[in-house]
Amino acid sequence: MFTRTSFIDGIRVGIGPAAATFAVGMAFGSGAAAAGWGSVQSLLFSMLAFSGSAQFTLLTTFSAGGAVAAVTAAVLINARYLVMGIALNDSLQGSRLWRAVQAQTLIDASFALAHRGSGQFDIARLAGTTLPSWLAWVAGTAAGLLARPDPSTLHALAADVVFPAFFLILVIDEVRSNRRAAAGATCGVAIAGLLVFWVQPGYALVAATGGALIGLLPLKGGPTARRRGEEDRR
Repeated sequence: MFTRTSFIDGIRVGIGPAAATFAVGMAFGSGAAAAGWGSVQSLLFSMLAFSGSAQFTLLTTFSAGGAVAAVTAAVLINARYLVMGIALNDSLQGSRLWRAVQAQTLIDASFALAHRGSGQFDIARLAGTTLPSWLAWVAGTAAGLLARPDPSTLHALAADVVFPAFFLILVIDEVRSNRRAAAGATCGVAIAGLLVFWVQPGYALVAATGGALIGLLPLKGGPTARRRGEEDRR
């Protein structure tokens, strides 16, 4: 049920990710200005797309002159939302139109923070968590277009590690209450740690997601173990 209390709670917990989003938004705005993109177009792009990974990919690839490559890269990078959307589907309520509207509030941070365990999500909290990040992303883009800070300045302020640090906190919180999540995270770290010596870091990180496949393995003990696993999540 979409409740006002959960929505406000989502806004409260979404302030932290929003602060990081503002810094990254500034970096995008600065990069767009440096690439010669118009201010209005860049701002509208941030308002409608609201996807840092896709927007940075399009920015760098378009600058190199490859429209098809830019679109292809953006689609591949955001393919994760297909899986996340499937996971979210059972928690959406109402008509098809309203369910589609609710799904538009899905971002990485809200997906993690709205998870209630047992494959269920609090949609009101999901929307509330996303709202501050959307406002911060648009405001950050505008600030970057106006101030045009040097990318090295943002790097010196460690703005590029804010998001990884935030998601590390989420992972720590999840593995403390879920043994299966702990096993998956450990497997992912091992895969990335081994592969990074032979392949580029990006490929190692993609391969590390294979650790999540542990979640597909059946729990020993049947229904009793399954209930026990759900209690672990709670």
